[in-house]
Amino acid sequence: MPAKIRLQRHGKKKAAFFHIVVADSRAPRDGKYIEKLGTYNPVSNPATIDINFDSAINWLNKGAQPTDTARAILSYKGVLYKKHLLGGVKKGALTQEQADKKFDEWLKSKTDKIDAKVAKLTEASNQSAAEKLAAEKAANEKRAAEISAKLAAASQPEEVATEPTAEAEVPVVEDSASETAEATPAPEEEKKEDEPKAEATPETNEGEEAKSAE
Repeated sequence: MPAKIRLQRHGKKKAAFFHIVVADSRAPRDGKYIEKLGTYNPVSNPATIDINFDSAINWLNKGAQPTDTARAILSYKGVLYKKHLLGGVKKGALTQEQADKKFDEWLKSKTDKIDAKVAKLTEASNQSAAEKLAAEKAANEKRAAEISAKLAAASQPEEVATEPTAEAEVPVVEDSASETAEATPAPEEEKKEDEPKAEATPETNEGEEAKSAE
């Protein structure tokens, strides 16, 4: 039976994670499998991989062929390197202690690289958050300045409206002018009183003419 080490998809859309399984190469991708070797989560950064070294090496020794993605995962976690070292131990090229030491050194170097990447990503995330906070603060300050400017502009017409109250004395001048205008008709009344006197003169003349006629 040809066996393959491959990925079996799980999870939701745009949030998938995978099981690393050993399955018959003729079985569907998400069908039955022989053994589960671990999990792979590509959504996290860096990717999260959990795998059983001993079971994976055992299946590789039995002839199981990993897919390209599964091979990359096994190489990333050091499974293929450990298999290579164990092969050297079987051939007598090195002892078990030497193989374990080499693998520990490789694992430490790999761990340091991953930790450096995580620290770099964390620093970038913190810097991005700080820049976002600064931009938000600047936007809030700008908005507050615009609001204060609008309030100041709205308060100016009220001050202008209150200024005419100081000119309330102006109508007094108009009243005085009207009083003077009302005072002027006095001569006209005098004229009216004088007019009958002017009319009386013709009457006297007519009386004198009548007397003269007699």
